[in-house]
Amino acid sequence: MLKRLPRRTSMRCTNLLFAVMLFTSAAAAAERKPNILIIMADDLGYADLGFQGVQDIPTPSMDALARSGVRFTSGYVSGTWCSPTRAGLLTGRYQERWAHESGGLNPLFPLSETTIADRLRAAGYATGIVGKWHLGTSPEFQPQQRGFDEFFGFLGGGHSYHMGLPNIVFPDRTGAGTDVGSRMEGNILRGTEPVEESEYLTDAFGREAVSFIERHQADPFFLYLSFNAVHTPMHADDVRLAKFAAIEDPVRRIYAAMTLAMDDAIGRVIDKLKQLDLEEDTLIFFLSDNGGATVHKFAYNASRNTPLRGSKGFTLEGGVRVPFVVSWKGHLPAGEDYDQPVIQLDILPTALAAAGVEAEPDWKLDGVNILPQLRNQSTAAPHEALYWRSMGQMAVRQGDWKLVTYMNKIDEGDVLRSENPPPTPHRLYNLRDDIGESNDLAASETKKVEELMTLWNQWNATMAEPRGGQSQASPSSDRAPLILSTLDTDGDERISESEALGALKQNFDLIDSNNDGGIDLGELETVLRMTARQI
Repeated sequence: MLKRLPRRTSMRCTNLLFAVMLFTSAAAAAERKPNILIIMADDLGYADLGFQGVQDIPTPSMDALARSGVRFTSGYVSGTWCSPTRAGLLTGRYQERWAHESGGLNPLFPLSETTIADRLRAAGYATGIVGKWHLGTSPEFQPQQRGFDEFFGFLGGGHSYHMGLPNIVFPDRTGAGTDVGSRMEGNILRGTEPVEESEYLTDAFGREAVSFIERHQADPFFLYLSFNAVHTPMHADDVRLAKFAAIEDPVRRIYAAMTLAMDDAIGRVIDKLKQLDLEEDTLIFFLSDNGGATVHKFAYNASRNTPLRGSKGFTLEGGVRVPFVVSWKGHLPAGEDYDQPVIQLDILPTALAAAGVEAEPDWKLDGVNILPQLRNQSTAAPHEALYWRSMGQMAVRQGDWKLVTYMNKIDEGDVLRSENPPPTPHRLYNLRDDIGESNDLAASETKKVEELMTLWNQWNATMAEPRGGQSQASPSSDRAPLILSTLDTDGDERISESEALGALKQNFDLIDSNNDGGIDLGELETVLRMTARQI
């Protein structure tokens, strides 16, 4: 390298020294492993960011991030719900491999699964999570037992943004009330210790992410910034709420303020990277965990998935296609779109490749390293096909074609979680011409239906059997071993009084088998029957 420098008879020793310093600095920079930052939103609508076309909510920080990198126009997640997607993200594997299709309960994220935090920590990274966990509450399933050095956040699936806020009930389209208000789900933890948090929660998560970066600026670090925004409950601070007085829908108004809060927090994180001169040393992924919760009485948050059809909880595009961006200044193109289907499972192998960690075949990853595609070193599609299975629904996408079954109530514009509606017959859509999945071609393209069904059946045969039956419509004897193993937290093959008493709180989502947000008599009887046999 030095030999290529211009040689001048007048060159002084100081010039040579300066050149050596530059060379040394460049070599050190080249050898530094990149920081990995994953930013995940919760229940964010497909259309609710500036770079996705939103008009009524400013999102300057997320828009700037999109301009600095590559936007995936066919970016997917493997789950229709929060917890399954997060399990797939952290492992690079379809979560159906262990039948994880609904809530994040201890047995549904087995300790045998290795996380991206485990892999990066082994490669010398400082690892941290800020925000929502939703992958197990018992001590052995908490973040610091799953590869993370540091944790600030909460363990469950949702949390109030301000402590002590009252319930807020808004009218839905039927005229009945929809509670989108107060929700408290466990303590805010630093590590394993509860802490008092007075700041609006999204702001607090931004603050903690900045602190983590400051403390680990000299290390290669992995930070998983896992927002609960814009998941219910619908809580916004007054200052941001005042900015959206022109929005008539009261739920949408709060949603807009919550989205702006998340954008502000992301902006502070990106600004800190710039301030510390870490932009070129940091590979950043941004995405949502599933589609926006657009259906009334179905975790509704007034998000919008336009032009997609469907919502959180559905295998339609509106449930699984999400805003998705990757940025790495100086290493990846800026301001470009990538149209081939990718999925959040690809984040782990891509991040590991950037970190110089070679994935082993026995890891059995379903995601792939997409750096060659992003660097224009490969024109091949990353995946032959993508697959979904969720609470009795299915989908497979190959090229422009998608075969899907979904809960049929969406066709009527509404759904009740407690109704557990059956899925539709198989429907076939060409997404290139019909991104809104409105023109079913199954009757005229029978051969394509058969091809895609064969692909999905082959994939499904390698996955675990769904827990409690395909529909998971009601408690059944099939759930008994799962419930028993879950209640027996100390593994002594008997259920103590304290284990039984803690079951309803710690394993709410498992016991609530129809996912209606409450435990009915039949579900309670199932638990009592199981515990009575063992106490």
